[in-house]
Amino acid sequence: MALTGRAALIAALGSVPVGIWAPGWAGLLAVNGPLALACACDYALAAPVRRLGLTRSGDTSVRLGETAEVTLTVANTSNRRLRARLRDAWPPSSWQPGTETDASRHELRVPAGERRRVTTRLSPTRRGDRRADRVTVRSYGPLGLFSRQGTHRVPWTVRVLPPFTSRRHLPAKLARLRELDGRTSLLTRGEGTEFDSLRDYVPGDDTRSIDWRATARRSAVAVRTWRPERDRHILVVLDTGRTSAGRVGDIPRLDASMDAALLLAALASRAGDRVDLLAHDRRVRALVQGRAAGDLLPSLVGALATLEPELVETDARGLTATALRTAPRRSLVVLLTSLDAAPVEEGLLPVLPQLTQRHTVLMASVADPHVARMAAGRGTTDAVYEAAAAAQAQTERHRTAEKLRRHGVTVVDATPDDLAPALADAYLALKAAGRL
Repeated sequence: MALTGRAALIAALGSVPVGIWAPGWAGLLAVNGPLALACACDYALAAPVRRLGLTRSGDTSVRLGETAEVTLTVANTSNRRLRARLRDAWPPSSWQPGTETDASRHELRVPAGERRRVTTRLSPTRRGDRRADRVTVRSYGPLGLFSRQGTHRVPWTVRVLPPFTSRRHLPAKLARLRELDGRTSLLTRGEGTEFDSLRDYVPGDDTRSIDWRATARRSAVAVRTWRPERDRHILVVLDTGRTSAGRVGDIPRLDASMDAALLLAALASRAGDRVDLLAHDRRVRALVQGRAAGDLLPSLVGALATLEPELVETDARGLTATALRTAPRRSLVVLLTSLDAAPVEEGLLPVLPQLTQRHTVLMASVADPHVARMAAGRGTTDAVYEAAAAAQAQTERHRTAEKLRRHGVTVVDATPDDLAPALADAYLALKAAGRL
């Protein structure tokens, strides 16, 4: 229970004439006595809060950057009209900064025996599960002088999924895949490595693809068509150790790696390949295996939604052993990790031969665009020193990448905006070359 601002204002205004004309306890009692009686009546007429019935419905998942709507149904089971203010509490990261007050507070008017719905709109700023906290209801009497207050727990969870911003690149990559299949009219034949079928020659076909033996057996010129290798196994390995927690621009490195992994998985599943996911630092954080093409992306998005970087050094030996157990046969292992010299040289390089002797390894790393801007800076003494430090950092990354390439690893090093399409291009290049 609580006094309202209206009751305090009436009490203050009533004290002014008392202090002027009738100072003393008698004057105060003459003003505040009726006010106290009015507050007691107002409290008695306010609808009870504990007897309210509250249920939820609405969205259970939303992509980061989009809006989710959760509806709260309030049933007034008492015989009094409910006049209330309601606060639907969620974690602070459920809204953009500065919008929580307007989004979480609602005015209610519910006649006796009826129900009303209020909608809370969430605009989460982080991935993961957002769980509803308490619902606080403050019920006012008809005079607005006194209120009843109570809380209810109405559980609800909204899972905030990765935004998958790189999906805008998917149509272009699928068009390139169709070119590899030879299903798009080009001046050259499809670049696949497996013979597919014969078809009639059309102007613009590469004459080197003409099958002269088949042509001799039929009345038209026959052309060989090719398609990329299919039904290959791809294991995407996400390093969730301390290096993935570093922020590049506005997002952690792990989020940029997730976005690249989702684009690669979508493209590979359309290409007829099987995709698994392993997230690891010192132990397995997420594992998605054996999903059909139609279930792959929902499974990956669900597994990645709650994944967070761990502030521990990645166990490269354990990661390699787990990857070998997950992919016992020859596969393409896509390792999304850091190109920092120390973790690679001390952790990954000693165990890398175990992977490369059985699998084709493709490594992708998130580069910081701020380092490139620093390297180009000139004009002041500080800018020159920053440029020298940035150039040294870039040289170390290039040296580390070259060491990995000498072990047969294909390396992709790109900024967060370019990493996903660059990784997809590297996959298509390997597929066209028959290296899967």
